[in-house]
Amino acid sequence: MPSGSATQFRYTQTPSKVLHLRNMPWECTEEELVELCKPFGRVVNTMCNVGANRNQAFVEFADQNQAISMVSYYASSSEPAQVRGKTVYIQYSNRQEITNNKGTGDSSGNVLLVTFEGVQPNDVTIEVIHLVFSAFGFVHKIATFEKAAGFQALIQYTDAPTALEAKNSLDGRSIPKYLLPEHISACHMRITFSAHKDLNIKFQSHRSRDYTNPYLPVNQTAIEGIVQENLQPTVGPDGKIKEPESNVLLASIENMQYAVTVDVLHTVFSAFGAVQKIAMFEKNGGMQALIQYPERCRSS
Repeated sequence: MPSGSATQFRYTQTPSKVLHLRNMPWECTEEELVELCKPFGRVVNTMCNVGANRNQAFVEFADQNQAISMVSYYASSSEPAQVRGKTVYIQYSNRQEITNNKGTGDSSGNVLLVTFEGVQPNDVTIEVIHLVFSAFGFVHKIATFEKAAGFQALIQYTDAPTALEAKNSLDGRSIPKYLLPEHISACHMRITFSAHKDLNIKFQSHRSRDYTNPYLPVNQTAIEGIVQENLQPTVGPDGKIKEPESNVLLASIENMQYAVTVDVLHTVFSAFGAVQKIAMFEKNGGMQALIQYPERCRSS
């Protein structure tokens, strides 16, 4: 065994998917611990700031072979594991799982809980939320609501690794200003994992969306409100009813040769401007959609 590695590892223990790390920086964060370990596999749990000096930690991989890979790599590497410039000593833990921790910012969980700071509920549309979080993978469902903590949303992904990537990339960041109303200077996001696994979305609306089920019923009250406000016919000077200018378009979807989803409509209509809201519904045996833009448009 290389002398430089002799004090960094202890081989007398049976391999475990849980590793014990010593000489960690004081008050090391879970994010720093995950950053050190994630090249070797998926981290499902951590425990930081353990011991009298708060300089120890435990990390649990999804698979034991991933933990073995990390130990083996640093055992043969000329450069020791480091966090904030401090050499970290790694050994197998005698425990097989971390059971007395609530889980980490990267524990298994495919649903994120996002708190939007500095905004009112109507300032961040569900379309903007979908756009931001879709950068990391397919978003299955979104549900927004108001709590004591402020305006929040639940974002459901396909799996936990995708949710973890989104959390690590967006937690503490701000939504791009061009996606927000002019009177909003900044909108910071605070992200944690939710205990939910599969959100129960009962209908499509401006507060909830199921992107896996384009035929889910639409909140009729929301549709009627938009139609009454934006699509009332007007009478021209010649006494004839003319098509009004509006920021909401009514599209009839005919002869569908493939599944037309909210995502498909968003892609098509975004070519002409920022789409704020989309609602799909069945009417008179056909499929229709309402597409809302921030400004009024003239039909042609």
